[in-house]
Amino acid sequence: MDLPGVVSFFLAFCIAGLLILLLWRRPSSRAELPPGPTPLPLVGNLFQVNVQNIIQSLFRLQEQYGPVFTIYTGSQPTVVLCGYQAVKEALVDHAENFSGRAPMPILDKKFSDYGVVFTNGERWRQLRRFSLMTLRNFGMGKRSIEERIQEEVQFLVEELKKTEGHFFDPTVPLSHVTSNVICSVVFGNRFEYEDKEFIALLGLIQKIIVLLSSPWAQLSNYSPRLMQMFPSPLRKLAVYMDELKDFISRRIQTHRDSFDPNCPRDFIDCFLTKMEQERENPASEFLEENLTVTVLNLFFAGTVSVSSTMQYGILLLLRYPEIEAKIQAEIDQVIGRSRSPSMEDRTKMPYTDAVIHEIVRFADFSPVGVPHVVTSDTHFRGYIIPKGTTVLTFLTSVLQDPQHFETPRKFNPGHFLDENGAFKKSEAFLPFSAGKRVCLGEALARMELFLFLTTLLQNFSLGTLQDREEINILPITGSAGKFPQPYQLRVVPR
Repeated sequence: MDLPGVVSFFLAFCIAGLLILLLWRRPSSRAELPPGPTPLPLVGNLFQVNVQNIIQSLFRLQEQYGPVFTIYTGSQPTVVLCGYQAVKEALVDHAENFSGRAPMPILDKKFSDYGVVFTNGERWRQLRRFSLMTLRNFGMGKRSIEERIQEEVQFLVEELKKTEGHFFDPTVPLSHVTSNVICSVVFGNRFEYEDKEFIALLGLIQKIIVLLSSPWAQLSNYSPRLMQMFPSPLRKLAVYMDELKDFISRRIQTHRDSFDPNCPRDFIDCFLTKMEQERENPASEFLEENLTVTVLNLFFAGTVSVSSTMQYGILLLLRYPEIEAKIQAEIDQVIGRSRSPSMEDRTKMPYTDAVIHEIVRFADFSPVGVPHVVTSDTHFRGYIIPKGTTVLTFLTSVLQDPQHFETPRKFNPGHFLDENGAFKKSEAFLPFSAGKRVCLGEALARMELFLFLTTLLQNFSLGTLQDREEINILPITGSAGKFPQPYQLRVVPR
């Protein structure tokens, strides 16, 4: 290379270095944040966090830096909370400070700026208050949510009888049953399992889950601007989300065409009623965009979490047939086989209740939760977390906290049983998070899991192709999620 070329290269190198330094704007209060690995310009701690297995990376960093540490996503700090005590102190003891929701770079603003999950301030308060009230008092004199679940699980029983003892992948029927429950709540009707629109809808949700669980999604959260420069499968995410939104918009219009404010049929009707009541209120958040995205929030979450947990639960019962047998004995003693299980039965079935809790703990369907953001400068454990800082609650470290669970990495229903065999609560059982942002659908999910599992085992015994000892119950760990190993199931009528 000649001298002018060397000079040009040197100048270009200096300019690039200067630009990097200008772009790397460290917060002035960085010294007061919790400790953590040293970040690099532009990419932050990308090389210290394995985007293909964030869970493992966070455990490693927890061992090195303790229960509260800081990592950088690009130039922005993220405080990570590990273990029950740290998470509880933040979300419960300092509930208001940690009640904000962090922005999601991979979501279009028409999804992140509306609805009940990702919004903040007055919009979030109004929508959450309304959604909780509607879900709790759902029906307005109509059928209760429990009755809807009982009805849907009977459709599942009939569907499983059609397998006639053959092996099948349980993913599809379990997705159908959980999705139909939330469809009944928000749309007022269920879908037949063979309905092509329903099948396409569930396929759409599966595609979205795959993308959100991919390393591309985590890379986008780390460096959203940088990732926009490269071709990525995430470009399809906006297309899939728009298709889901269009489906919901069509259902809302169908409701409008037959709307009777004196006889609300479901969540959409209740929201439409509220829109009419607050038509003249300029501060009202009961708007079309919020209706659409709130329904999308409920529909998506209600379909995914319980379905995945049930799939994992059945796999665990296949691995431990003695646990299946004990549950069936308790079912026979308390419920019998002539009536459907009800939520009143749960208090009389401590072993079944303990197994369901342990399934949820072990399945760990939301390992890192949905990111929070602090709403003001917050003093926490001797550090200062500046307003607007993203906070990650590492829920896996809570559900596997060795101070609260004797064998945290193993499946053990004894975690929720006392020495007399009675059900024992654990304060570290926080799969739905805690505080002001606790999952809206927690009560519904708990109800579904109990009624689904007891009805399934009341009617069937479970079988598998594999030897029980060879069944792998370790999860498939994606970039930020955990999924059960695929398996084939056979159900035999009892």
